Amino acid sequence: MKNNQNSISVIIPVFNRAKLIYRSINSVINQTYPVNEIIVIDDGSKDGTYDLVKRDFPQVILIYQENKGVSNARNVGIKLAKSKWIAFLDSDDEWLPKKVEKQINLLNTNFSYKICHTDEVWIRNQIRVNPMKKHRKYGGDIYNKCLPLCVISPSSIIIHKDIFNDVGLFDESLPVCEDYDMWLRICSKYSVLYLDQELINKFGGHDDQLSMKYWGMDLYRVIALEKMIDNPNINNKDRMATINMAINKVKILQKGYIKHDHKKEAQEMSKKLIELASLNEKYI
Repeated sequence: MKNNQNSISVIIPVFNRAKLIYRSINSVINQTYPVNEIIVIDDGSKDGTYDLVKRDFPQVILIYQENKGVSNARNVGIKLAKSKWIAFLDSDDEWLPKKVEKQINLLNTNFSYKICHTDEVWIRNQIRVNPMKKHRKYGGDIYNKCLPLCVISPSSIIIHKDIFNDVGLFDESLPVCEDYDMWLRICSKYSVLYLDQELINKFGGHDDQLSMKYWGMDLYRVIALEKMIDNPNINNKDRMATINMAINKVKILQKGYIKHDHKKEAQEMSKKLIELASLNEKYI
């Protein structure tokens, strides 16, 4: 066990990932810097995931619940966690062996930071792919970098538990983009430490990914942006940038709805544009 100041709880939400969970848990166990606890929240799996984890990983804190979504699962883990620091790992991803050690060493020499993320390797259908320029990672005051899309991978994060006491937990009403919403809230108040090393393998291309199930992801990003527009913690400059980003995303959604002849949804986007434009005038 590490000292209390550097103690780490790892939270792994899982749903029907019996074929993948073994890899993710082992990548935590094989860290050169041992973590204090591994918390697996089985969010209603029906494929034997729970029995596999219970049988092969007795050291894991294993919770089973009816399916409530990834945000609820992460929130349950956060509430259970006993450590000062929390790390997340998606059940289809894996950590490289020195991930935690390198992040803790960096945090120990940068005491003012309460959140640290890393770069990642993208693997799609067993083939490594290069992220686009828009997915580039950053450190420092990155709120405006977070507005277009999610630029922090949950599996790369180590975050002080105090931050959740400050900004709140994951929004359980969002079926997707819950991480985008969280990073906006955090980065509006905190500077981010970035370790420019590829320390996780992020796997994609499988059918059960949430991003594969939902069309129009920007719809949920707009919801998150609207929450930030009303957030009293952001300054006027950041609020204006948030409004403008929301307008851009609504225009994209409107164009998509018109293209697919979804008249009702297109009209709703027209109304939302008028509302956002009025906010733009209000804060100029």
